Amino acid sequence: MAAEATTTSTTWNGNAMSQSDMMEKDTVLVLDHKDNVIGSASKKDSHVFETKQARGVLHRAFSVFLFDESTGELLLQQRASTKITFPNVWTNTCCSHPLHGMVPNEVDTPKDVADGSVMGVKNAAIRKLDHELRITSLEASKFKFLTRLHYWAADTVTHGPSSPWGEHEIDYVLFYTIPNKSVMPELDPHPDEVDAVKWVTKTKLIEMMNDPQLLFSPWFRIIVNRWLLPDKTGWWENLQETMTTDKHCDYVNIHAFDPPTEHLGGGGNAGPMFDSTTTEKQGDEMKKQGAYGKIKTHKESKISQLIHTDEVWAALTLLYIKPLKSNLESEYIHTKFNADDLAFCDDILGKVSRSFAAVIRQLPSSMLVDILIFYLVLRALDTIEDDTTSFASQEEKMKYLLNFHKTALVDPTWTLKGVGLADEKRLLEEFPKCQRVYAALEPQARRVIADITQRMATGMAEFVDKDLGQGTRDISEYNRYCHFVAGLVGEGLSRLFAASGLEKPSMASELHLSDQMGLFLQKVNIIRDYLEDYVDGRAWWPQTVWKKYSLSGDLGYFANPTTKEVQTKALQCLNELVTDALELGPDCLAYMSKLQCEEVFRFCAIPQVMAISTLDKCYGNLDVFTGVVKIRKGLSCKLILNTNTLNQVHETFYNFATSIMKKARKAKAKGFEDPSFDRTIKACEAICELTMDAAAAAASARRKSTVALPIALGTTAFASYMAFFYGGVGGSSGTTPQFRLGALQAAESQKVLRGIMLVCGAVFYLNSPFATTTSTSSLKSANDLEPKLKKV
Repeated sequence: MAAEATTTSTTWNGNAMSQSDMMEKDTVLVLDHKDNVIGSASKKDSHVFETKQARGVLHRAFSVFLFDESTGELLLQQRASTKITFPNVWTNTCCSHPLHGMVPNEVDTPKDVADGSVMGVKNAAIRKLDHELRITSLEASKFKFLTRLHYWAADTVTHGPSSPWGEHEIDYVLFYTIPNKSVMPELDPHPDEVDAVKWVTKTKLIEMMNDPQLLFSPWFRIIVNRWLLPDKTGWWENLQETMTTDKHCDYVNIHAFDPPTEHLGGGGNAGPMFDSTTTEKQGDEMKKQGAYGKIKTHKESKISQLIHTDEVWAALTLLYIKPLKSNLESEYIHTKFNADDLAFCDDILGKVSRSFAAVIRQLPSSMLVDILIFYLVLRALDTIEDDTTSFASQEEKMKYLLNFHKTALVDPTWTLKGVGLADEKRLLEEFPKCQRVYAALEPQARRVIADITQRMATGMAEFVDKDLGQGTRDISEYNRYCHFVAGLVGEGLSRLFAASGLEKPSMASELHLSDQMGLFLQKVNIIRDYLEDYVDGRAWWPQTVWKKYSLSGDLGYFANPTTKEVQTKALQCLNELVTDALELGPDCLAYMSKLQCEEVFRFCAIPQVMAISTLDKCYGNLDVFTGVVKIRKGLSCKLILNTNTLNQVHETFYNFATSIMKKARKAKAKGFEDPSFDRTIKACEAICELTMDAAAAAASARRKSTVALPIALGTTAFASYMAFFYGGVGGSSGTTPQFRLGALQAAESQKVLRGIMLVCGAVFYLNSPFATTTSTSSLKSANDLEPKLKKV
């Protein structure tokens, strides 16, 4: 779908290009059905109707309606006979496409749509009115944006029932009024664009549309019949009201229409795709990843997951045999904090971050709530930063960010309505419950949380007013953003660890390593979330990196790539960013080597091993450009179980660094030219050099454990037979097998089968690497390190 795209702001000149030139060189905005920009395509590729894309490629368009206030007339144009799509048809004043890479910018974000500003399509309208009609006197800010329609139509009238051309657009309807057409210079239509123009009244338009000798564009017919001409409620009938109020504006819905019957079919033989009442709304608030349902999440099939038997057993182990223990039920926590408030905090933690929730809950009781509240406070702050539609202005958002530490953390009645989506929205609306738990923390913990919150908010505010639709400016700005939103989190955690007494006081001073560890996690998320962030209009990939590879000069160039050239450039860009993140690996390992508490170590190690595995998943993977990439759930369980010692973490880093090296070398052997190849190998070798001893020791331990596997399997079979035939579930030990089978009830069967599963899991666990440590660990449990807690 995404094609070679070469339009730039410095080269676009409609007067110097033929119709064929513009079809090849103009780069339209490819959309999903929620009007999110998900990529780019040439105008030609997006308008081709064929079997593999029966309705072409959905892209953004605009339709301008220019009215003379003094007469109430509308300016129509007849498209030139030389136009490739829909030639000779009468239509509205001007209709075309916003393009990537233009100055002024022609790409609108969801926020621009929500507030009705849409300066992108308005800028595009100014450009095309000049090109097609030589109209240069209009101001972009004076267009009235009314609504959007999603329609498609094969150009079967021009090219026959198997037409290779058509339109498939989300069309932005723009009105503009001038006091009197006599004040305008005489219209001078471009001969390749327009054959004729005509100012018409409502009566004249109806007369023309009833003339069987005249052709009208399908999109114009839809707009006229739905909104322009209806009695009493029509936009034309109420032109002044339409232009001066928002009564007729609809920025939420996307109104969907199939074409008139004569425009069905085409090269892909496409039939209707909408019902008569279809109206599309944006997003799915219940989905956590994929821009709240705006883009797909790539998941492996169940079969693909089940064939990794070691991961299946890891999942069983984590679920039934060795689950992460929650310490929230400790007496210390119950006596120190309000039960209802804490229950809300625990519940919302599980809703806004299922992956972090279990890791936080296994922390020692003396610091568990400190970290839980620290996470929720920063998640609330992040929700404010991420919301691009709920604030009246950027200044209002900045005010909430900068005051958060002295309002939300201090005022027990502070709340924020209507910001964020789903559970994040609920977190802000019920934040007083979090504030009360925060107020019950020890003073030192509160000081750390308030300090990091203030500094993070200051950093976020620095970026709020920046145009990030095309990413950060350079690596320095990229690192600076990651420091504010993740490096500071690492610093705050280190200070809380030290304050708890479970880690050495010196951990509070490990600012560089804390920062690097945070940057590693944040960069992995940014790499993985390329499409999600681009769709939301706030991206972070540094321009000094991606512009080396984007031939269109636009970050959306890489989205949904289908041509070999775009795919190659996308992977080259991706691999450079993965390598940049990999280079932080040694510092992450150095940080973890300084920890002494088992639970704290596991809390830090689990996100780190997830991150290195995600980098391996992303490296050389085109799925990054078509949705959200996730590692297998079973692999996640396996990684969690292998975070008990530093050696286990070293082994994990070694394995994934080795995997990335193998991928890089395999791609090179197949002829893939990667400018970052040498740098990637060097980064992986640096990790392997630090971790190879641990990996070798772990492999040796596993080889020794396999000796007991036949015994383990025999034990499993015997235990299963005994549990099923002679188990004491609802029967005496003297019952014969035949009688036992007959008497076994459904509920008992479930218990027996569960017992068999647990026995199997236990046997495999005891003979798996999850039960094997590669050396004696220097880590100590919190029970050995924890200072005596103050009695409340």
